Amino acid sequence: MPNLKDIKRRILSVHNTQKITRAMKMVAAAKVKKTEALLKASLPYSGELLKMIKRLMAAKPLIEKSQEKYVKAIDNYPELLIQRELKTVGILVVTSDKGLAGAYNANIVRTTLRRIREFEENNIDYKLFVVGNKGYQALKRKAAPEKIVHFYTKLPAVPTPGASAVIAEDIAESYVNGGIDRLEIITTYFKSSLSYEVQIWQLLPLTFQTEKEKQGIEPEMMFEPDLESVLQKIVPLYISNRIYHAIIEAATSEQAARMQAMSAATTNAGDMIKILTIDYNKARQASITQELLEVVNGAEALR
Repeated sequence: MPNLKDIKRRILSVHNTQKITRAMKMVAAAKVKKTEALLKASLPYSGELLKMIKRLMAAKPLIEKSQEKYVKAIDNYPELLIQRELKTVGILVVTSDKGLAGAYNANIVRTTLRRIREFEENNIDYKLFVVGNKGYQALKRKAAPEKIVHFYTKLPAVPTPGASAVIAEDIAESYVNGGIDRLEIITTYFKSSLSYEVQIWQLLPLTFQTEKEKQGIEPEMMFEPDLESVLQKIVPLYISNRIYHAIIEAATSEQAARMQAMSAATTNAGDMIKILTIDYNKARQASITQELLEVVNGAEALR
């Protein structure tokens, strides 16, 4: 017969766990609203920046290696635009520092490993730039640790352009120095509070599909001091913003996944409490019945 004290202690433990998961669900829900608002606020700037750089590239700038040495690798825009023979691919993997978010991190790591296998099958080398402690720990075990050239943990809870600029500079330096010939970003695209999708974005070299010619006369664009100088300012902005946008998408998806996970955990705790309560009542009833039988048997023995 189950011990009543043990069942009661377990019910109390599940009750306490349910309080924690309910509180974590409420915190995650508040963070989802905050990061979603940040994501929506960043979309107009990102969209206009994309339109601007597309128009600049449509003007067919002179792209050639510059002899000038820049302090920052990301300022060397011609190197970031010229396509090279594909030998090594850099992969920026965006995960979270914390767990308790369901299969969020596992889905990203699984997509990354599948992408790595595709490169290996085509005899293409790869290097990893990992954002988030969960992704770093998982890929350190499941992929070659020496392939992780940079990892970034304990980033601000609310994504900032400054952190993205640091990542962008590391990636640009690796690209300019010939360490990688292409860069892909594996992140999550936030659809809604109930849905997200793991996606692969190509960032470097910067390539844009040529839009179909529109009817009418395109306005003439004039650049001061010249087109190349404008590109030197716009290209670093675009790269940093693209990484920033990927991190915001990932942060919003992470909080949405955590909210769902904690909601499911709270519901499961409630179901477990119901089952344990039934078990407790059955055990209590059996204990009372046993005591009555003992009393009756004792009275019969005294006759």
